[in-house]
Amino acid sequence: MENILEKLVNNSRKAIDNNVYEICESLPNSGMDLEENIIKSEHAALITEIKFSSPTLGNIKKISQPVDIAMKMVNGGACALSVLTQPFLFDGSPEIFMKVRNAIKVPMLMKDITIHKIQIEAAKRMGADYFLLIQSLFDKKLVPDMEELIEFGHKNGLKVLVETHTAKEFENALKTNADIIGINNRNLDTLEINLETTKQLLENFDKSKIILSESGIQSPDDIRFLHDSGADGFLIGTSIMKSPDIENSVSELVNAI
Repeated sequence: MENILEKLVNNSRKAIDNNVYEICESLPNSGMDLEENIIKSEHAALITEIKFSSPTLGNIKKISQPVDIAMKMVNGGACALSVLTQPFLFDGSPEIFMKVRNAIKVPMLMKDITIHKIQIEAAKRMGADYFLLIQSLFDKKLVPDMEELIEFGHKNGLKVLVETHTAKEFENALKTNADIIGINNRNLDTLEINLETTKQLLENFDKSKIILSESGIQSPDDIRFLHDSGADGFLIGTSIMKSPDIENSVSELVNAI
């Protein structure tokens, strides 16, 4: 039986084979420096995520009005948006990303299981500022040539968020040319969440890059705990997408610090 990581990789291969990433448009990115915005932020620096489904929860929200959701997130104080473009398990699409890009000017992350240059080329055409790489996929040899993908992204004017979970993954990611490192509080093998993951990793390493804490963040107390643990910013999706008042939920989290 394939595990979740193998399934995610195979889903991306399927999406590539189905021409999901054939993008005819060419949109500009935000032209903004997200890392500088995070460093200078007087409050919690939130990257809020538009996702309608997930492997753990299934359907999170009815697929509708991504632009309205994005505007509420930005009005609530989000400094950047993450938008799912993976169709399988996440109900994402490049079309959703481009609708948001056309309406919103903040930095945007193409959130996908990136395994091939075709996806990075699509990210550039969609107007993404960042794309995601998952360290464990490369450490487990499910995908080759991480540095080649990072370099290809940089040559195309994109920056890279590398997501980690274990101490070894975090150590390996710090050695790459990634622009931002994410610490996923969710174990992708078991799908269990523990916010202590961020604290434990940052206790044992000197930060040389901007660090995002990801997954399981629901309350202002969570933000304060992770900020005190050393996280520079926070990537939050499910708890905000499930909220009946997205703008207010984002505002409460932004103003936690």
